[in-house]
Amino acid sequence: MRPLFHPSIEDVTVEAILHALADPVRVAIYADIVAQDCPQNCSNFLTVSDKAVPKSTLSQHFRILREAGLIRSERCGVEMRNISRCTELEQRFPGLIRAIVTAHTIQSADEARARMPAPKRPARRAATK
Repeated sequence: MRPLFHPSIEDVTVEAILHALADPVRVAIYADIVAQDCPQNCSNFLTVSDKAVPKSTLSQHFRILREAGLIRSERCGVEMRNISRCTELEQRFPGLIRAIVTAHTIQSADEARARMPAPKRPARRAATK
């Protein structure tokens, strides 16, 4: 089995981070990983934003996140466990990851509200004379 590539923190660039998080599925995956205190298995993300993600596509998303320096992955049997490199990234680019994850959270909440049906208002009665 081929070893996993993890760039050193000095080799991580803002451009690589922004490219990796430009995809809506990847940013949703990353926001979920950041929100957890423990490593997350790839299989936890077979459904992202209410959409099924094929395993092969999911593998590519995790590879891009890993090679951008956003996550650290570790093989555990047949599973892959992933954890955010937030602490390292915060030292290299203070506030960047927090700003991106916060913006994603705001955007997701806005999109969820937009999908909700508008509350029905009672019909107005015509004034009687």
